[in-house]
Amino acid sequence: MPDSNTLATPETATPETLLSEQPTREITRDGVHYLLLGTAHVSRASVEAVKEMTGSGQFDAIAVELCPARHQALTKQQQWKDMDLYRIIREKKAGLVMANLALGAYQRRIADQFGIEPGAELKAAADAAVAHDLPLQLVDRDLATTLKRSYRAVPWYKRLVLSTGLVMSTVSSEEIDEDQIEKLKEGDILESTFTEFAEQSPELYEALIGERDRYMAARLRQENRGNAGKRILVVIGAGHLEGLAKYLGNDQEDPQTEVEQLSQLPPPTRWLKFIPWVIAALVLTGFWIGFSRSPELGWQLVTLWVLINGGCAAVGALMARGHPLTVLSAMIAAPLTSLNPAIAAGMVTGAVESWLRKPKVSDLERLRDDATTVKGWFKNPATRILLVFFFSNLGSAIGTWVAGFQIFDALS
Repeated sequence: MPDSNTLATPETATPETLLSEQPTREITRDGVHYLLLGTAHVSRASVEAVKEMTGSGQFDAIAVELCPARHQALTKQQQWKDMDLYRIIREKKAGLVMANLALGAYQRRIADQFGIEPGAELKAAADAAVAHDLPLQLVDRDLATTLKRSYRAVPWYKRLVLSTGLVMSTVSSEEIDEDQIEKLKEGDILESTFTEFAEQSPELYEALIGERDRYMAARLRQENRGNAGKRILVVIGAGHLEGLAKYLGNDQEDPQTEVEQLSQLPPPTRWLKFIPWVIAALVLTGFWIGFSRSPELGWQLVTLWVLINGGCAAVGALMARGHPLTVLSAMIAAPLTSLNPAIAAGMVTGAVESWLRKPKVSDLERLRDDATTVKGWFKNPATRILLVFFFSNLGSAIGTWVAGFQIFDALS
């Protein structure tokens, strides 16, 4: 791969020159000619190539590795500014938002070293479609669907490693030189976030890369059905180049069926859903046994439950630097919510924290930058609300198990 410093500049480059410098594939399917342009999601060279190719006048449409949500995030900067944290917590999407912020922080941490926005080449392609009055085709799968399918693709006991990969990619201070950035053309930004784990987990790799290759191939066939004779420029991360070329050229499945199949969320493991209810039933049974023996023992067990469960949740809220009233709400709510798994302690504490310390517009505007550091996560009121939600739930979960064992130890 050529050194980025030797790449043609916008003033001297021609489409032919840039094609020779970028990883590309050309596929003809159903009479439609596709030029697949592989890019790095953080690369000056990739942005240059995209700008030149989209302005060359050779193409009838531009397709990009974006879903509608990611396209909006790139082209409409007010997305985070308009975020309703209370609604996010109520709809149980806090974990997804935290994952999105972590992935964005990983890209931004690298991009800040070289003065280029994450996904700039995709944004350049989308902007060029508008500027040249060309149809824009958003062909990637929704990011939320990809994250959920990836999470559920691995055994439950390995999901901690997956979550740790996200956290480490966010807080790592390791710098990456520009040669390594150019090597991202050989991978995918999601894959690179979980590189080591993905290499050891075929299921995760398939959900992150393989499924999206199939999905994008099907979406391209959907979008361009009946467009024989047209030329389509497809701007994608280079990690998808080989897979997309294979499926676009050879896949015989009906594209509509394939898109629907790959958009479905796998059902959660059923037995895991029953565990919180079983625990609640066992705790309540313990209370009943205690009171049937003596009121003193019954109230002793209730006190153990409240102090341990509520105390652990309160410690979690305190670790997240929640407001004193938020910490108090964790102490009160956790013993009750743990007996009603339909409501999590974090839903209560997150709502209380968002009411007491409602983020300002300026806080939300700084969100992308603050999410790149540990200090920023705790300092920004918006991310602190998410941390309060997470740590309160974690504390309540730990408290449930510890208190449960203490109760049955007292009964034995």
